[in-house]
Amino acid sequence: MSVSRRRLITGGAGIALGGALAAACGSNTGRAGSGSDSSGGGPALQQWYHQYGEAGTEQAVQRYAKAFPKADITVQWRPGNYDQQMAAALLTENGPDVFEGDPTLDQILGGQAADLTDLLKGVKDDFNPAVLAPKTHQGKIYGIPQVIDMQMLYYRKSLLADAGVRPPKTLDELIDAARALTTRNVKGLFLGNDGGAGVLGGIPLYAAGLSLVTDDGRVGFDDPQAAKTLGKIHELYARKVLLLGAPSDWSDPSAFTQGLTAMQWSGLWALPQIQKALGDDFGVLPFPADGPGGSPAVPVGAYGSAVNAHGKHVALSKEFVKWLWVEGTADQEDFALSYGFHIPARISLAQKADKLKEGAAADAVRFTTDHGHAQPLLWTTKSSTSYQDALSRIIKDGADPAAQVKSVVATAQAELTRVSAE
Repeated sequence: MSVSRRRLITGGAGIALGGALAAACGSNTGRAGSGSDSSGGGPALQQWYHQYGEAGTEQAVQRYAKAFPKADITVQWRPGNYDQQMAAALLTENGPDVFEGDPTLDQILGGQAADLTDLLKGVKDDFNPAVLAPKTHQGKIYGIPQVIDMQMLYYRKSLLADAGVRPPKTLDELIDAARALTTRNVKGLFLGNDGGAGVLGGIPLYAAGLSLVTDDGRVGFDDPQAAKTLGKIHELYARKVLLLGAPSDWSDPSAFTQGLTAMQWSGLWALPQIQKALGDDFGVLPFPADGPGGSPAVPVGAYGSAVNAHGKHVALSKEFVKWLWVEGTADQEDFALSYGFHIPARISLAQKADKLKEGAAADAVRFTTDHGHAQPLLWTTKSSTSYQDALSRIIKDGADPAAQVKSVVATAQAELTRVSAE
């Protein structure tokens, strides 16, 4: 199973770009294969997508493009390092008119991404605010969310019942549950083969009532609670209740379905496979709250559809994006649920989709709406790297959480000061 859309939600915000976000969707590196197709009639437009691992997705986007009556749209299915390809193409005269992806802050400030704010007039509130926020800068929207991917905690109902353990609602309860569920042959919890350093990102901070970046552009975790919460993740590692060295990493549910762990952190994309293997013997939870101001949290991410501000047909490109990703609700639901398992970006579509109305899928929709957090636009690569390195040292090496957090705060604040001055 490839991982392409999933690539979008790991790391920094729990969904950080650069980890492994997209199982049925995309990948740590899983963009491969190429193709193109064009519609008929009207001016010529180029539309780029990264390669998805899900069968049928390429044919679907070609079909959508062909149905647009006002342009002759050529769809390019881009293998390899899509983000680098896109960044380079936008600096030339030959970049695509419409492209999939989230414009970076540099691209927005450099005038490479068109302002799409008007496309959501009257319907903005129907788009999940967590995934719309990273596409927004100074009140202007530069990308229209396509579908949502998210991550959550899966648990085996029968194993918890046999151990007399209730589904954990706090981080302390998660630690106790993992201890109680660990036996000679089964570990209590699987957060990835690195103990959670790669996948959790900023989600423990959000669960503690903190954030990576505040609404007014400051560091959101310069607080003693950050060190307390991250220290508890190390406690899980130190108590040897985490599954490490599994044949497949966190994005694949095999460790969970094969009984190697009683609880596993993974993505929504894994739900159909888990249902097939375990039937009703599982439940799902958000990452549990910690501290006096904490609340449950899940990472969310969504690729957006954006327009090249220097394209030859900007107005027509915007019209196409609105036609497909704002008005085309049938195609939006098809894209989310016919090729893999994802959540439509529009709240109303997510609530009425038959495949998302019951059970764990309905819980996932609720978690996304009530507890979803995406990586902030102002959270730069340098800040993310500093945080991820510190989190790894805390979890695996037992480094002092307070000292590690202090170092990351300094780096992140310097980065926020830099970008705010540009």
